[in-house]
Amino acid sequence: MAEENVTFTLPDLGEGLVEATVLEWQVSVGDVVERNAPLVEVETTKSAVVIPSPKAGRIVELHAQEDQVVPVGDPLVTFAVEAQEQQAGIVGRVPAEEARPARRVRLRPPSD
Repeated sequence: MAEENVTFTLPDLGEGLVEATVLEWQVSVGDVVERNAPLVEVETTKSAVVIPSPKAGRIVELHAQEDQVVPVGDPLVTFAVEAQEQQAGIVGRVPAEEARPARRVRLRPPSD
C-alpha cells in the first residue's frame, strides 16, 4: 500500500499556553511507532508532559531540537503512514461527512 506524509503540529496543551519547550524526544527518525506510544516530552510554564503519538507510522522528520521552544500549531514531527483509500459506505460505519442538524432549537427563559 502507498505511503503518505502527515505532519503533526504541537497541540494546544490547555490553559492559554502558547508554547512548549522540547525536553526529550522518545523517538528518532526512521523509528516505527504505534498510535499512543510516547512521542516527545515537552515542558510548559505549568508542567512537563509526554505527548503520545497521534498516528501509527514511521518517523520521517523531527521539526524541533531538544531545548527548542515550539509555538502551539508549529510542526513537531512528520510521519509516513499508509495512505487511506476512499471506501464506499459499509453497514455499521459512519460516513466521513457530518450531516447538519435539520432543526435548531432555541431555548428561552419563561416569561411571566
